[in-house]
Amino acid sequence: MFPGMTDADVIIKGRAHKLPKRPPKTERGAASKYVGINGIQFDVLQMQRFDPRDLVKALAAAAQAGYEVVLVDSLSHFWKGTDGTLEQVDKAKSRYGGNSFAGWKEGTPMQNEMIDALLSFPGHVVVTMRSHTEWVLQENDRGRKEPVAMGMRAEQRKGVEYEFDVVGAMDVTNTLRILKSRCPALHNQVLERPDGSTDIAKPLLDWLNDGVAVTDPSAWIDAATAPDATAESLLATYRDVESRGALATPLLHPQTGEPTNLGDFIKERGTALKNAQR
Repeated sequence: MFPGMTDADVIIKGRAHKLPKRPPKTERGAASKYVGINGIQFDVLQMQRFDPRDLVKALAAAAQAGYEVVLVDSLSHFWKGTDGTLEQVDKAKSRYGGNSFAGWKEGTPMQNEMIDALLSFPGHVVVTMRSHTEWVLQENDRGRKEPVAMGMRAEQRKGVEYEFDVVGAMDVTNTLRILKSRCPALHNQVLERPDGSTDIAKPLLDWLNDGVAVTDPSAWIDAATAPDATAESLLATYRDVESRGALATPLLHPQTGEPTNLGDFIKERGTALKNAQR
């Protein structure tokens, strides 16, 4: 996750360029301006409205199509853009007489489902977010309240940065500060005008290549749709998916084409098989 980093150098110039890419691009056509630079080609999905459920659909379609890298530029729109989470909450509030609790009761599951789909995508995910200076009122030495800048905050749900493996913030001088990193080579790094390929993508790729390969979800889907599948075998498949933290993996339903997730699909199949046995 890279707040304030609209030029998605991590993917555009990074070593991950050997993989197919599909950025659900939202920054008014910005991503398409980089197609072909350094010979790198990628697909762009232009979105005009930013319902979180639409991003879940896009991720499910990308997973089914076999895309191994997805860039979302920017995730802020799905929070405060047209039809984003905040608008979904406002719409729900209006249906319940201005009840904020009722509004968030509908909006929070949409937001959570979107984040789960991002984190469970069977490939690499990079998101950018806009950021702004966060101010708080503090008492000065004269006993008066005054605004004090507390640093930069991403324009998304508070705390969303804790969900990602690597978090960086790019300022107006093109200095990238790594705020959080599970990649040891990037921990606490401050990079002035970083080269996306050598300074960011290479250490990330080296770290990723040293890890355990991601399980292809198609194997679980095949197990769930096999003609000889039973309720018992599906329960075993579900537990395997659960143990790997992949229940929220986005996918398009093999029969209906509607977006769902791996856990819900397996449960649906298991319920159908149980009902058929009665």
